[in-house]
Amino acid sequence: MTKLNLDFSLHYKAFNFTIKKALDLTGITGVFGHSGSGKSTLLRAIAGLEKNISGSIIFNKKTLIDTAQNFSVKPEQRNISLVFQDSRLFPHLTVRDNLTYAAKRCVNGQLKLTDILKLTELEALADANVLEISSGQRQRVALARALLTEPKLLLLDEPLSALDQLSKTKLLRLIVKIQQQLNIPILYVSHSVDELQQVCDNILVLSQGKVVSYGNIHQTIHQLNFLCTRLPSEQLIHQQTSLSLPIASTDNGQGLMVLTLAEQEILLPRLPDMFIKNQQLRCFILASDISICLNEPQNSTIVNQLSGQIKAIESSALDESTHSVLITVICSAQEFFVHISSYSQQKLALAINQQVYLQFKAGAVRTYLY
Repeated sequence: MTKLNLDFSLHYKAFNFTIKKALDLTGITGVFGHSGSGKSTLLRAIAGLEKNISGSIIFNKKTLIDTAQNFSVKPEQRNISLVFQDSRLFPHLTVRDNLTYAAKRCVNGQLKLTDILKLTELEALADANVLEISSGQRQRVALARALLTEPKLLLLDEPLSALDQLSKTKLLRLIVKIQQQLNIPILYVSHSVDELQQVCDNILVLSQGKVVSYGNIHQTIHQLNFLCTRLPSEQLIHQQTSLSLPIASTDNGQGLMVLTLAEQEILLPRLPDMFIKNQQLRCFILASDISICLNEPQNSTIVNQLSGQIKAIESSALDESTHSVLITVICSAQEFFVHISSYSQQKLALAINQQVYLQFKAGAVRTYLY
């Protein structure tokens, strides 16, 4: 198990960053927050590129920096690779030459250039100049270059930020594939929780240079729902239900995919053929896309109807003029979050422990990976 112990602060005139947290870097760990929250600063500190640190960073029992002991490992000796938002390739070299340069820096390297070209799907582009390929392809080259240094930890700083949706989807799938095949821990920075929800096991949430939350991806997103309600200034996400459910059928014959929720089911528009039966699908439903009924809906065009019990009702301070509430409903042991007006709550006399039905359209079930 890979451990990263962070206990340091960093101060600039206009920005202060403080963290004291032990991270379990199993699989892919997301780092989430708005611009200016300290996400890139954190990665730069771990990589050894920040000079104003006070404190310590320990990776797998190896001390990288301890300012109390006046000790610091040089960036090139940390065995950590950082992939920036921009690819930072040598513009006068081909894809192969860019990668060869990186491979030469790794003494006793075990990974072969041909294997990495295949893994990152760059074989057909190996002899192209990096200025002649797309932004998404250049980012794959940057990722391949980082892998050829055979790091013990891979840091990704918003690798999708400059890409179109199709390129984002391809690169996300590739990142998951790389993590699984090479079994390398990844810290993945993004300001898009939808992006991170698709690939991360855990997530670290930052705001204004401090840790807001850390834990399992789905549970932490649900915690942020309440943070949005209680602290309007910390409106980090759109309130939502974050799910990971097995696929019961990729096509029910009516153009819909079926997900299993214990004895109930959820329908969504059919996705491309890359998905298979029994595969876990990560998806989310915005709290504003779910409605509540007191009785089982009949003769409705809305295909998703789940029975459940109200667990919590919390008044929202997001917008005083709307007087809204966030309602937590348990359906087949899964929490669902519903954002409705106080008027609707009072009209239906909704109360804790009440049995209700949730309704939402198939199109309200969203996933990033298609």
